[in-house]
Amino acid sequence: MKTPYEDFGSMVFSESEMEERLPRPVYQSWKRTVINEGTLDRVTADAIAHAMKLWAIEKGATHFTHWFQPLTGSTAEKHDTFLEPGSNGQPIVRFSGKMLIKGEPDASSFPSGGLRATFEARGYTYWDLTSPAFIRDNVLCIPTIFVSYNGEALDRKDPLLKSIKAISDASVRLVNLLGDKDVRTCHPSVGLEQEYFLIDRKYFEQRIDLRLTGRTLFGSPAPKRQELDDHYFGSIPTRVAAFMKEVNQELWKLGIYAKTEHNEVAPGQFELAPVFCDANIAVDQNQLTMDILRKTAEKHGLACLLHEKPFDGINGSGKHNNYSILTDDGQNLFSPGDKPAENIRFLTFICAFIKAVDTYPTLLRMSASCTGNDHRLGGNEAPPAIISIYLGSYIDSILYSIYKDKNARSENTRTKGEFNPVTNLSYVPHDNSDRNRTSPIAFTGNKFEFRMLGASMSAAFPNTVLNSIIAESLNEISDQLEGIKYIQDVRDKALEICRGIIHDHKRILFSGDGYSDEWIKEAKRRGLPCVNSFIESTKILDDPKVIELFTKLDVYSKVELSANRRILEELYIKKVGIEVRTMLEMTRKEVLPAMLAQLKFCSETAASAGKFCPAYLTDLIKSISSLTDAVNLAYKDLEETYEAVDTETNPYLAGLEMYSKVNPKMEALRALIDRYETVAAREFYHLPLYEDMLFSLQ
Repeated sequence: MKTPYEDFGSMVFSESEMEERLPRPVYQSWKRTVINEGTLDRVTADAIAHAMKLWAIEKGATHFTHWFQPLTGSTAEKHDTFLEPGSNGQPIVRFSGKMLIKGEPDASSFPSGGLRATFEARGYTYWDLTSPAFIRDNVLCIPTIFVSYNGEALDRKDPLLKSIKAISDASVRLVNLLGDKDVRTCHPSVGLEQEYFLIDRKYFEQRIDLRLTGRTLFGSPAPKRQELDDHYFGSIPTRVAAFMKEVNQELWKLGIYAKTEHNEVAPGQFELAPVFCDANIAVDQNQLTMDILRKTAEKHGLACLLHEKPFDGINGSGKHNNYSILTDDGQNLFSPGDKPAENIRFLTFICAFIKAVDTYPTLLRMSASCTGNDHRLGGNEAPPAIISIYLGSYIDSILYSIYKDKNARSENTRTKGEFNPVTNLSYVPHDNSDRNRTSPIAFTGNKFEFRMLGASMSAAFPNTVLNSIIAESLNEISDQLEGIKYIQDVRDKALEICRGIIHDHKRILFSGDGYSDEWIKEAKRRGLPCVNSFIESTKILDDPKVIELFTKLDVYSKVELSANRRILEELYIKKVGIEVRTMLEMTRKEVLPAMLAQLKFCSETAASAGKFCPAYLTDLIKSISSLTDAVNLAYKDLEETYEAVDTETNPYLAGLEMYSKVNPKMEALRALIDRYETVAAREFYHLPLYEDMLFSLQ
């Protein structure tokens, strides 16, 4: 009988597949190229392309594509068949090294932020050797970068790969200085926990706001919300379990270690978490995961919602980015070890992380943000918009002891045997610290969990930022250690550097409730920036310090950063604009007609009842009549405000106007429609309600 895991990786041209199918010299040449110890020549590329083609055709592939990630935040692909006419008129199957390495999609229609004129169409995709090719829907997908004719990055992958090299070089340099001379490469390891909602597809199809914007633009709360906490980790509904089973099977075929699945806090909300892997591959796999979630949901009569806040009044969805740095021999540089207080390397890397975050808090906040995440960040369900780090009491106490130049305790403050909740177990593993779900960035044992990311986002840019800022911090520490002859002197100097970092950057450390109003006041006292909206944060890309960071590491050029800022701002304007126009259309075509129809029915009923008309009906008529006028006025107000803002040509200023003027008008209109929903009769008001969408899967 076939096991559920038998097809694992069957649709991936993995390293083991390459080792088996390629001549030994070709495989070794590819391997050297991957670890930056060689370059790939045309003969080797042709051999790999030939083996890849044969493998793909055996798996049923008929086409190939360069799979890339343009600055839209999603993925793109152009399919070409392997089939070509031969010289004798008969069809031949062909796939060369040139086809593998380079493609040329039209770049004119993708966002470029002014890097390319509309009439300049050339853009190039180049094979990313570090991420394996895979097959989806009979198409061989080759992960690639996407650049302009002049070489500027038009995607998120190219800068990510450059930042991975930067963090590797910086980590190796510091690890070597601290005594481990055998480490040659390091890589960031990332695990991306993905939250999402599922609703019955029939309700999704009936709501134009969900179809066009990904979220409900209005909707009154259901009588039951999430106050009972009965959905969280509860029994998975049968329809959802069948959906999850197929999702897992599809992910496993693509070599994605889908590990954990469970009900999340909000009704209709779920989470999927994979095993950690190299940052570049993790980002690619997360893009595939989101696509598989959406497409598999449709097959099961469901709709998968990845928007950060599809429903008001209940928890939204995030994407938790678990980040660590591993050496080529498997050492985790954020692992405390048995005696963290004596682990100089661990302390140095932790302090480098602290310094990096405190130096670039607004850049980090911007990297984890998007239009939808503005509805989630800062609410009592998600990390606040203020950047801080939670280390836990144990690591906190060690750093405090270093800062005060005292001997830190090398053992946990808990005495052995004190924690034993299960009396019949002699071994009870226990973590060094508790978790703080209100913290934007939390140390969770041997990694940092960056909790702010929006669920719908690509994780490429946040990890590019993390890699870059940590690389700079590590390099600055190495600069101070360079030239010291004896290893004990290096360790002593590293401890002194850590002491200085803690002194200069302790303001970023916070162990309390990040949801509290007191923290907002405390953060202001500490001088931590509080950037309330995504659009406000985009100007950080023009900050001279940020430009210097990326340019000296060769991750982004100044021109590319300027283009990225413009793209993000234009995307914000467009998304809010779609929401406004959708809201106006729904109000005009669905809400107001329903209000008038119900008002007409009630008025006619009252007239026919005459003196026997109940007071309830009279009050209802007054309420609906008053609400109808209010909705109409709010509709006009929103329309006029949006039209005025829409004339602003500066994307940043237009975005600020959208945030400060248009969004409040949308909220005002929403509040009125939500009030109407509480008295609307289903006979007239046909839009699915929150109770329909959120509780139909139980």
